[in-house]
Amino acid sequence: MIPSEFIMRLTTGAVVSAKATGVPASISIAQAALESAWGESGLAKTGNNLFGIKADSRWRGEILTLQTKEFIRGQWVVVPAKWRKYASWQESIDDHAAFLKQNPRYQPCFQCLKAEAFAQALAKAGYATDPGYADKVIGLMNQHKLQVLDGGTS
Repeated sequence: MIPSEFIMRLTTGAVVSAKATGVPASISIAQAALESAWGESGLAKTGNNLFGIKADSRWRGEILTLQTKEFIRGQWVVVPAKWRKYASWQESIDDHAAFLKQNPRYQPCFQCLKAEAFAQALAKAGYATDPGYADKVIGLMNQHKLQVLDGGTS
């Protein structure tokens, strides 16, 4: 999917979610774009999982098992992983926000006044194993001017 179409498809849901949860819409869209390859990943197409959220023991929904690349002990390795499966992209957006709000390790993110700081706090809290994760999310936000969706909180 081309970036502009992907952004348009997620904007309303991301903005509504941001107002309800405090997760900036720019973060939701940039993370979704990065994690799902603009909606083209197997995980996005098969499981409507835009954020690469794994299914741990607390997850009560459907599960999808797919291979993933993880940065472990200084190198990239391919491992099987269990992922959360959703009925829709909106369900994925809503669960992503709930996942961040409910997980104590992400609480520092919600103290951030700007989306860029939120992205850095996410990475610092260990959201992804990629050491360049925050820079990639921020790069997408800047490239596609996603901060305008955050209103006064970007």
